[in-house]
Amino acid sequence: MNLMNYNINRLKRIRIEKGISQTYMARKLGYKTPSGYANIESGKIKLTLETALMISEIIEVDFHVLFFD
Repeated sequence: MNLMNYNINRLKRIRIEKGISQTYMARKLGYKTPSGYANIESGKIKLTLETALMISEIIEVDFHVLFFD
C-alpha cells in the first residue's frame, strides 16, 4: 500500500523541530546513505505504509498527525 498525498512539508518541519537529522532517520530506517531518507522527504520515492509507521515511531508523533491534514 502506497501513501498518496502525504504532507511532505509537515514531515520535514516536525523532524527539524525535534532536532532529528536526515542521517539519523536514514540510519534508523536501514538506508545506507542519508539520500535514501531525503528522497522520501522530497517525494522522489513513494512512501509505503510500513515506512510511514516506522517514521512516526522514530519521530514519536502520531501517524495521522504526521502525514495527514
